Amino acid sequence: MATKKSTSRKSSGSSRQSTAKKTIGKIENLGKQVVKNSLAQKDPFVDVPTRSISNTQFNKRRRILEMGGNSQRRNLFNLGQAKKFMQTVLLSEGCRDLIKADKTLSLRGMFYKSLHTIAGTNEKTFGDQGESDTILEDLEVTLDTLREDLHVFAKKRGTMVGNITVIDNGDRIDCRRMGTGGYAIPSICEPNVLKFDKCEAKFVLHVEKDTVWSRFNEDRFWETHNCILTEGSGQPPRGVRRLLNRLHNELNLPIYCLLDCDPWGHYIYSVIKQGSMNLAYESRRMAVPEAKYIGIRSDDYERCDLSDDVKIQLNDRDIERAKQIANYPWFADRKDWQKEIKRLLSNGFKMEVESLITKDISYVSEVYVPERLKKKDFLD
Repeated sequence: MATKKSTSRKSSGSSRQSTAKKTIGKIENLGKQVVKNSLAQKDPFVDVPTRSISNTQFNKRRRILEMGGNSQRRNLFNLGQAKKFMQTVLLSEGCRDLIKADKTLSLRGMFYKSLHTIAGTNEKTFGDQGESDTILEDLEVTLDTLREDLHVFAKKRGTMVGNITVIDNGDRIDCRRMGTGGYAIPSICEPNVLKFDKCEAKFVLHVEKDTVWSRFNEDRFWETHNCILTEGSGQPPRGVRRLLNRLHNELNLPIYCLLDCDPWGHYIYSVIKQGSMNLAYESRRMAVPEAKYIGIRSDDYERCDLSDDVKIQLNDRDIERAKQIANYPWFADRKDWQKEIKRLLSNGFKMEVESLITKDISYVSEVYVPERLKKKDFLD
């Protein structure tokens, strides 16, 4: 066992070094281009791919959102672009320093690392963390690399338990023995950090919230049904989405989603399945086009004989959002989804997964989901 762990650590370290070298090379090439233009007495610039809805397209064959080919040029000597240009170069240097030191920082930490007042002025490099986060995403797509490879991570959010053993930065973690808290899914889930070891699971059940996840975990659903149970605390962060993508593509595990019956639950499913518009350039690493939606559904109020107490009236924002989702290209030609959204609007109310507790504390884990799985009753 000790020898195997040592080998895993060496392999992980070698892979990280190779990735680090490539990423540093990309950053330095960007810097060399800026220096080259400066020495030639030309206006230094950085070309940044456009991250917008207008530059996002749905690939019907691959069933994912992808970024188009448009880009915008940031020039140093353009007053409207100079600040973003300098922020891009500043964060590039900060990421290079992190990689060389083999250290990581949170998004918040990176903001503070790059924060200072420009000499001779009252101007700060960043007004708030939002500016810094946006530039980091721009840098990520400009370098055609990953935020994780830039050694920047987000706050951990998401949990996993079930019949799988993972190797996290060289440490073997048995997700069957994680107690009530589960394994905290890391922000960085790349193969050079997180590896899959022993896995008997037949599928992954992803639930929207930790409260629902706790019910399934306490009932040991993952043990009874031989699966992996994950949650993303609402819309899953990048780490959780990347993990689901890898579990599906590398271990060939089906992904089933149990989400609230409302436009926001539908949107979460859309993000897991097709990717998000804001991160369309990451869809190939994060989206799971084959993911299936278990529920809950708009007909469950009657089908499960639920009481009026579970109804949450749709507000104007809910209605507008539902109509937007119905018009998404990846839902527009799906008859089952059009029927589902139409029924939701016709009902005039939404429901949370927790509404099934009114039937029985363990109704969702012992009846609802097992029945859906047995009948293969999913929305795609």
